Amino acid sequence: MTQHLYLLTGASRGMGLAMAEQLLSADHFLVCISRHTNEVLAARAAKLGYPLEQWPLDLERSVDAAAKLTQWLASQKTGSFASATLINNAGVMPGVAPLSESDPIDLSRALRVGLEAPLLLTAAFLGATASWNIPRKVLNISSGLGRRAMASQAGYCAAKAGMDHFTRCLALDEARKPQGAKVCSLAPGVIDTAMQVQLRAAEASAFPDKKNFVDLKINGQLTAPAAAATQVLAYLARPDFGQQPIADVRD
Repeated sequence: MTQHLYLLTGASRGMGLAMAEQLLSADHFLVCISRHTNEVLAARAAKLGYPLEQWPLDLERSVDAAAKLTQWLASQKTGSFASATLINNAGVMPGVAPLSESDPIDLSRALRVGLEAPLLLTAAFLGATASWNIPRKVLNISSGLGRRAMASQAGYCAAKAGMDHFTRCLALDEARKPQGAKVCSLAPGVIDTAMQVQLRAAEASAFPDKKNFVDLKINGQLTAPAAAATQVLAYLARPDFGQQPIADVRD
């Protein structure tokens, strides 16, 4: 009962991969959930002898992913872990366009991966671990765009705003329980990831904020994924984690 369980979505690239790399430890049992596994991460874990599982799942099929998580958690022996943490990091940005011109399949995927999957995985995690009698945490990786509207970003903004609000509701639920989980929806700052590339490549006529994102890159104002991961995991480890259900690493 010395290992700490970490369940991490979107762990194959970007900040998610950086978090996975930093979470690898003899004291951690790390489960990564992404569409693709990362062979470099697997090799590193094997070389160091650190426990790691990678589940190649498409979170657009959120019901199936939640069912697998429930089944796996139910198969673990009582007392296997000292604590359990779910980090909902995966997200998809649909094509940058006004809502009236957006691809319905793009929008559906963004909402399924960015909102429906975290909601269902959180429900599965909390339900399956309710009797474990150990500290539990849920960290939802949100965005400033969940709290600030932006043209041509309705799908992504809606997913992150929904994540924030279900976290508020969840905090109220868990506060009523004797050993409720600590939960937080955390904005990680502006990170140098593929999403930023997507925004900078958008047509200026369809995306009035394009110049702002170009300038962030030019002026060196983007946080590297590894540095962002360090900040996020430091916030997760804070003794006051969960006291504020909505937070920002920059606060």
